[in-house]
Amino acid sequence: MTWDYDLFLALNFDGGPAMDRAMLALSGTALWLPLYALILWMIYRRYGLRGAGLFFVVMLASLVLSDMVSGIFKHNGLLGDLLPGFEPRWRPMFTPELEGLAIPPDSLYALRRAGTPGDWAVHVPVEAVAGRYGTVSAHAATVVALAVLSCAAIRRRWFAALMVASTAAICYSRIYLAKHFPMDLLWGTAVGATLGWGAWLLFRRFAERSGSARL
Repeated sequence: MTWDYDLFLALNFDGGPAMDRAMLALSGTALWLPLYALILWMIYRRYGLRGAGLFFVVMLASLVLSDMVSGIFKHNGLLGDLLPGFEPRWRPMFTPELEGLAIPPDSLYALRRAGTPGDWAVHVPVEAVAGRYGTVSAHAATVVALAVLSCAAIRRRWFAALMVASTAAICYSRIYLAKHFPMDLLWGTAVGATLGWGAWLLFRRFAERSGSARL
């Protein structure tokens, strides 16, 4: 996919050590803990303690499923053996074509892992060198699932804007770190949106039955 490669190369660049650290933090978990706490607090305010408990269970299930489905396609998830004939795509950092190299991806993987210096076209912070395959993006799938579920349940414009901005930041960090091509993120978005909406329908049904719904 030439457009996919071209768009990746247009978005991936060396922003220096400070930006490297910022993007690694965006792709991590600790930075987003306050957001998770905000979501649960707002759900508690809207649906009560029982509703918050139901939401937490449904949210956790949607995030786990999003990660597992993405892992199936990357061949390193819990159910990766279900698709033995599927050929996953190498991460951008291990794609020789982006460097103009005529070597196997495994060779580029070895060079990256060894920290071999060179005039690389793809910028990769050394801390980000890990994991061979990038299809489908689990980060995109999980954050989109969370965004769809929480926005449908909370229904506040400012909160929706916050989730859109957070989702965009996380997805871009995966390109900056050379973890995913844009298409990997789009596939992850499709997975997350499907599971997030399904989780919302499930939560709404349970909330209505338990009498905690304020829909």
